[in-house]
Amino acid sequence: MKRLARVRWLAGLVTVLAAGGLVWAGPAAQASVPDNWGFAYVNTPSGVPDLNHQAGSWPAAFVVHTTPGVPGQVFVRFPQIASSAGVVHVTAVIDIAAWCQAQRWHPAGPDEIVAVRCYRPGGTPVFVPFTVTFSQSSASTLPAPLAYGYVHFQPGSGIVTSFNSSGAANTVTPGPTGVWTVTLPGLGPAALAGDVQVTAVNPTVAAKCELQHWAPAASGQSFVVRCYDATTNPLSTGWTLTYQLGRAVTGTQPAFFGYSYDNQPATPGPYAPVPPPVNFNSASAVNTLVRAGTGLRLASFPQIGQLPNTVLVTPVQAGPGFCNLLTIWGTAPPNVTVRDVACYTATGTLANQRSMITYTSKF
Repeated sequence: MKRLARVRWLAGLVTVLAAGGLVWAGPAAQASVPDNWGFAYVNTPSGVPDLNHQAGSWPAAFVVHTTPGVPGQVFVRFPQIASSAGVVHVTAVIDIAAWCQAQRWHPAGPDEIVAVRCYRPGGTPVFVPFTVTFSQSSASTLPAPLAYGYVHFQPGSGIVTSFNSSGAANTVTPGPTGVWTVTLPGLGPAALAGDVQVTAVNPTVAAKCELQHWAPAASGQSFVVRCYDATTNPLSTGWTLTYQLGRAVTGTQPAFFGYSYDNQPATPGPYAPVPPPVNFNSASAVNTLVRAGTGLRLASFPQIGQLPNTVLVTPVQAGPGFCNLLTIWGTAPPNVTVRDVACYTATGTLANQRSMITYTSKF
């Protein structure tokens, strides 16, 4: 009975009053990082996507499968990692202005099903290739300076699922329509370090979300998430946010992974973003960024090229704009080249925008 009560408590959400509005507090983390994880580059709406760019915590005999839905929609079946929790991140991979968002995810027998839908500016649904990750943790604390945390938030429900590797409870404070302040206490240093990924979650309408602000402190990390509809209107929608420091975006710690914060998008380069902790490379090499044209950035991750692997991108301070990948990244061991990250205005015009790029391999 005590164990059942504990499970029910962990599954609950705590709602408290705080200055500036309601704050939802997620339950503290309790076990290891991660329980389940997977990633895929979905280059087909039906069948088995690219085997060189899918991996997960499932047994070696299993692979990812995809099934088409309504226009622009794909159901991604991650095998043998069923969970009622966890977070999803998605990035479109196409040389046109388009973005992808998560719609929902849920267990189906032993598998995890993730519904993804992609759109053109204005909200026209369209199938385009995309990368997708799923990660679920219920963890013990990580030794400093490592840090990992995530939040899945839905208006009206609050924090649906949450994880914090310090054992503290993450909180979300609503602001104006389409704006939320996310606090991950106990994670990271009082200076910029790590990487952040944000993805819109909406099962019915087109939605885009960005990282609007990042404020590190000795007490933990604070972020502002801002979301919009298919044009330029603020939107109350669901979203996911993951913070990683010395960990891959999946919560794992493979030998080959890295991330970089393009915080000088107008700089021709090549340049290595500063401060150095936002430009991490697990092989201790230096990631560099080069301007490849307006709104385009070539990212080089030396010494960590290892298949299977994946890449995600999140826009930073882009307003109602969005970012994607022009094409699949190049892996020529030991190096990885992302050619290119592309950022757009809400109408689909290429524009120099800040972005965060995260790369991970299975191994």
